[in-house]
Amino acid sequence: MNRRDLFKSAAAVSVASALGSTVPARAQKQEKKPVVLKISSQDGRIPGKSLREKVEKLEKWGAAGLELGGGGLSGRIKEAQEAIKGTSIKISAICAGYSGAPISQDPEERKKCVASIKELLKSVGELESTGLIVVPAFNNQTTLDNKEARKIFVEMMPELGEAAVQCKTRILLEPLNRGEAFFLRQLADGASLCRDINHPGVCMMGDFYHMCIEETSDCGAFLSAGKYLHHVHLASKARNLPGQDERSFVDGFRGLKMIGYQDYCSLECGCKGNPEVEVPKSFEFLRKQWDEATI
Repeated sequence: MNRRDLFKSAAAVSVASALGSTVPARAQKQEKKPVVLKISSQDGRIPGKSLREKVEKLEKWGAAGLELGGGGLSGRIKEAQEAIKGTSIKISAICAGYSGAPISQDPEERKKCVASIKELLKSVGELESTGLIVVPAFNNQTTLDNKEARKIFVEMMPELGEAAVQCKTRILLEPLNRGEAFFLRQLADGASLCRDINHPGVCMMGDFYHMCIEETSDCGAFLSAGKYLHHVHLASKARNLPGQDERSFVDGFRGLKMIGYQDYCSLECGCKGNPEVEVPKSFEFLRKQWDEATI
């Protein structure tokens, strides 16, 4: 075997391992679930005078989920439950809404943050949401370096993971681009953290906007996240609606299909033009990109 063949063989083994090829073919076939595109959106992106009106539009346009912000969530539970009642729309993820930063250099601030997340998880679970999106720290929220921050974060997260499981939901760690955060920027970093935290209540997500800046391959990024991936944010290169610039989602969607992704892909973006027209156009664009992502 020459060197080129050796590299090809090693790469094939690596990808096969990531996809769980060590499981017998019969078991893989039995456990495999169909992978479908479950489009969701943050409520602020959808036009409407009430949450119910926004949900009805999402359902009309063929979406599957609604993502809510975590700020003041406990006071919106009844509104959210009534908004989705009798529809096919489910609550996908809850975006932040806790106080402080998990990796603050101040131990008291970290305690307050943990308490805040635990309290918020009760509402997240009550809404049967996919999970609570958590960013370890934005730039300027901590003076810890990567080594110190990682040690603290890995030690503190099992407690929050357990709280999430008790609420029948999960924590979703979000990698951000370097302009927003120095800690946790790539999906492989998130998977590494999830592996070392080693708790079923601590998982992760990916965001096409941040990935466009930090990742060399959307498909490779999702493969690296693997089983830990439970939410995806959608945005164009300029952070507008998918389809409003040259940003392609095909490579990333191919990766989602390869890992058997089962959760939501949710709009977190701006909009050029009238959202009543542009959002359904974007949904159609995403469906076409999904169909093009053959494996």
